[in-house]
Amino acid sequence: MAVILGIDPGSRIAGYGVILSDGFEISHIDHGVIRFSEKKSLPERLFDMRRALDQLIKQYQPTEIVVEGMFLGKNPQSAFVLGHVRGVCLERGVAHGLGIFEYAARTIKKSLTGNGNAAKDQVRSMVLHYLNVSTELPLDATDALAVALTHGRHVSRTTEARI
Repeated sequence: MAVILGIDPGSRIAGYGVILSDGFEISHIDHGVIRFSEKKSLPERLFDMRRALDQLIKQYQPTEIVVEGMFLGKNPQSAFVLGHVRGVCLERGVAHGLGIFEYAARTIKKSLTGNGNAAKDQVRSMVLHYLNVSTELPLDATDALAVALTHGRHVSRTTEARI
């Protein structure tokens, strides 16, 4: 049984999603967003991310952490900042002895919708469907649950293949 903490990293808002995968069934545990003050410097926001992750890990006791992979957008500076945030997520996973996994956005979209170029609304719809969640979620939380769900489905298929 795996408790999976999915993270959609961001320097202003980061999403998180927690699911349980027993190899056959996947269930929703929790989700949310972590908001960072834009008045704080990047190092201060990175420290706040570290503390927030430590709290989430303590609260949910995940066995694995899954982070959305890097992508290069139009703004290289944004990619560098995102890289710092992702680094904190990966470091916290190592510090807590968790399994660490990464999936590219395209892989996540394809895993959930069958289309690597799917729109965010399509991904959100599939996350709500797969996890049987009836409420609207903030996009960052949806993205984090999508990352966790992609991993949980991958683990489920791998486990089933071994049986």
